[in-house]
Amino acid sequence: MTATDHAKAVLKKLPEITLAFWVMKIAATTLGETAGDMISQTLKLGYFLSTVTLFAIFVVTLVVQLRSSRYNPIYYWTVILSTSMAGTTLSDFMNRDTHNLAAGTTSLGWGPQGLGLGYPAGAAILSSLLVIVFLVWKASGLPFDINRISTFRGEALFWTAILISNTLGTSMGDFLADSSGLGYLGGAVLITSVLAVLAVCTKVRWIPNVLVFWLAFVLTRPLGATVGDFFTKPAVKGGLGLGTYGASAVLLAVLAGFMAWASLRERRRPAIQIAAIA
Repeated sequence: MTATDHAKAVLKKLPEITLAFWVMKIAATTLGETAGDMISQTLKLGYFLSTVTLFAIFVVTLVVQLRSSRYNPIYYWTVILSTSMAGTTLSDFMNRDTHNLAAGTTSLGWGPQGLGLGYPAGAAILSSLLVIVFLVWKASGLPFDINRISTFRGEALFWTAILISNTLGTSMGDFLADSSGLGYLGGAVLITSVLAVLAVCTKVRWIPNVLVFWLAFVLTRPLGATVGDFFTKPAVKGGLGLGTYGASAVLLAVLAGFMAWASLRERRRPAIQIAAIA
């Protein structure tokens, strides 16, 4: 019996890749940066406790998304936001230690203050994990194309890659903003330039769009990290000095508006079905 014989119609559970998708992705990842810093640093919960708490929230939101029978913008973007927040604090926990705390601060919350691996080592570990996920994904025979992901295993691999890529993107963004000499605005300009090149690559036939998508997906996270830092950090450090509360409130309003628009648009259209292998 062929694979076609096993095919069945299932409801599409992931969004279409449009300009609105990328705007919402950048808004969600930027909010993830500011909200993650607000919880771990401003509220002084610390990197360790913040990571444990936000990872638990990620698991809850992911279960809701996986149990949904069709694409729901609120469910989907809530998971993206939770992976961005968890990725922010996990990256900070991996890369930083007490030497990275603000002047006069000796500790943040309960538990380890950070592993102190540094951005290069942290990025190398996360890159290796992401490669392993993609190798397992390829070996499974399931499609990488977001428009063709329709099984539980495919979605589980997708969200695992999302969590790791968001954590990796945070490390890359913090490195560009803090250690590369580019600063927050310079790092954002560099990543935006690379994303513009990737946009052009979508028009080149011999470059797989799936590869361009995942490269862009990873790079929008450091863009969110650098923009988030630019919004929140004080002017003496090259930021706008809005603080984590103000920046998070503005970004949450923007993301909530887009989510409401996407939900309304989704309700007005018929259910989209795609073929999936049982």
